[in-house]
Amino acid sequence: MKNVKNSYVVGVNGNMVTGFSTNPVAMNEVVYVILNTMGEVKKLKAEIIRIRGQHYDAQVFEDTRDIKHGDEIELSGELLSIELGPGLLGQVFDGLGNPLNNLAQKDGYFLKRGSYISSLNKEVMWSFSPVACTNSILKPGDTLGIVKEGIFEHRIMVPFKLLGQFKVLSILPVQKINLKTVVAKLQNIKTNSIHDAYAVQEWAVKKPLNFYEERLLPTKPLTTKIRIVDALFPIAEGGTACIPGPFGSGKTVFQQSVSRYAQADIVIVAACGERAGEVVETLCEFPQLIDPKTNRSLMERTIIICNTSSMPVASREASIYTAITMGEYYRQMGLKVLVLADSTSRWAQAIREMSGRLEEIPGEEAFPAYLGSLIASFYERAANVRIKDSNLGQSIGSLTLIGTVSPAGGNFEEPVTQSTLAVVGCFLGLTYARSYAKRFPAIAPLESWSKYLDSLAGSIDEIYFIGFVKMVKKLIDHYAKGQLIGDQMKVVGFEDISLPEYVHYLKAEFFDAVFLQQDAFSEIDSCPSDARVASLLKQVNDVIDYDFGFSDKNQARETLLKLTSLFKDLNLCLSNSSEYQNYQKEIANLLSKKEFLYAYNQEGLAC
Repeated sequence: MKNVKNSYVVGVNGNMVTGFSTNPVAMNEVVYVILNTMGEVKKLKAEIIRIRGQHYDAQVFEDTRDIKHGDEIELSGELLSIELGPGLLGQVFDGLGNPLNNLAQKDGYFLKRGSYISSLNKEVMWSFSPVACTNSILKPGDTLGIVKEGIFEHRIMVPFKLLGQFKVLSILPVQKINLKTVVAKLQNIKTNSIHDAYAVQEWAVKKPLNFYEERLLPTKPLTTKIRIVDALFPIAEGGTACIPGPFGSGKTVFQQSVSRYAQADIVIVAACGERAGEVVETLCEFPQLIDPKTNRSLMERTIIICNTSSMPVASREASIYTAITMGEYYRQMGLKVLVLADSTSRWAQAIREMSGRLEEIPGEEAFPAYLGSLIASFYERAANVRIKDSNLGQSIGSLTLIGTVSPAGGNFEEPVTQSTLAVVGCFLGLTYARSYAKRFPAIAPLESWSKYLDSLAGSIDEIYFIGFVKMVKKLIDHYAKGQLIGDQMKVVGFEDISLPEYVHYLKAEFFDAVFLQQDAFSEIDSCPSDARVASLLKQVNDVIDYDFGFSDKNQARETLLKLTSLFKDLNLCLSNSSEYQNYQKEIANLLSKKEFLYAYNQEGLAC
């Protein structure tokens, strides 16, 4: 009797395959297209994205050439998932969770289609220490034991897939384990079924991992050591931010600075559809960066999800969700996680391409009409959460999400940017104008904004000094007026601007050059302490408030240019070094005001 296939290919459209199945299928189920070429059988991974009766459409995460009508499709019965467990840190994965280093060792540097390997090495030995006790009652997400992963205590938790409450029948004592070792046996209180718990588990990437007690409002800012961000446009710990910017505006350097100096425990970078050159730069630079917290490689607390623009389009979507799921996993351990998605524009383009193949009614610029809801559902997975662990008590974990957008031509009015701005709490707009003028970071002070500046004002003042936010708002207003005067000068000329207006303009430029701009390649200026930022802002404010009594425009220009030069040199000096003190004296002499040397400059500020 002829063998009848339960599921097979009936159509191919780009990277989308239409299949027919006599068996039930589910949305987001993983299927494998069986490809037989020249006697070599390959399984190409795909995900079901639409079901119509017995027909379904699946996006394939590989090149679909040679697939033909009648090819068998194997149903897995599982959703698109990622392995979670010790060993993720320091690794580079593709969008499906394949470790690229191991994949290259297996297949060579030209990766083969249909080649998939486990995300985690099951043979590596870990030192397990139990936390739970025999006969204790636990729920999914509670801690069974701990293994040491780098500088962190990695919690081995009751599998998230289990439902209900469980009694611990047995648990291993202190010993070496690998990921194939059964660390505990759990009995369901209601059904009496027995389950094995391992140090590794799987979770569907498109399903939020929400095994926490409560979502919390942001209460404090995420310190990034970038002055214009921390002072003017703060990002909340557990909040969201959008960084749109054209090519060459400094997004990569900005990302590296945030990754290195932000007050986060874990950094996850999702290179989603970026050019291969930028991804290679990230892969080369990150292992060389030194973590200021540990003086060791930054990669030891970093995970990179690598998916370049030359890789299959469908993988871009998977890489975004893989990164955020890993972030939620480490947040569940009570850690502070920072996820950098670069760039969500490429992800949106992948969604647009699949929507077109599904022949859906297009929205603006051919993006699907539901683009806004997809972006919102992604960003809402960031949050501060209170975790109630039956064994370890309560803890607070956070996941901060920063997404970069690459609008064509730097147009912030395009749909992806606008849909993102509707849901994030902070907007840091990088512009051509500032990057061409070499004003880095190229964040436009008058176009950017942060909802957290007011909501976290109390916490920000505690970090710096009472009245810090009020002073920042005053300086922003001064800068905005100075830019208007500058625009007038371009129209009417230098001579037709009054002396007071010209001085105002010069002081606004002084504020820009000294405080808003920052040297990311200076070991000192790239990571100023909170005390030093507070000191600098006070001095800048005093210069802007100071009545110089200039007699003409030339004197005003020469004096403020000299002050700008002195302050920029000051920013590159160690606090309380002889050079630092000399520059302070020069500034005081130039201002002819001895009391300008405040006591806070003598307090031994650390760099």
